[in-house]
Amino acid sequence: MGERSDRFDVQVSVGDQVVLMRVAGEVDIATVAAFRSALWAAPARPVLQLDLSELRLLSAAGVRALLAAHLRVRARGGELVLVDPTPVVARVLRVTGLHRVLPILEPARAVEAARRPAVAPAQLLLAA
Repeated sequence: MGERSDRFDVQVSVGDQVVLMRVAGEVDIATVAAFRSALWAAPARPVLQLDLSELRLLSAAGVRALLAAHLRVRARGGELVLVDPTPVVARVLRVTGLHRVLPILEPARAVEAARRPAVAPAQLLLAA
């Protein structure tokens, strides 16, 4: 399962407890609809992990999509977790304050967190 364009790609892996979405390219006004569609199409699992290690750009539209997805996942009792954002994306998360809303994990911690229902504050990569 995945969405692909010249500027945006998402690949989805579904496990028993975790849906892992690998997001690459750019999430901006031109690609946010595909990003949002992928987020909404993700099967319900306790954890939705977004691997952002190949995301080059996250616009304000992308930030809004992340926040909406967080609220949607939380409403069904799950957790949205961001994994390994690129430096540019990490800066956007800090500037917008989203790093205080969503857990952000290093790659090694993401596998560990997938086995637990909650993320311990000590594991946060971009803690305030």
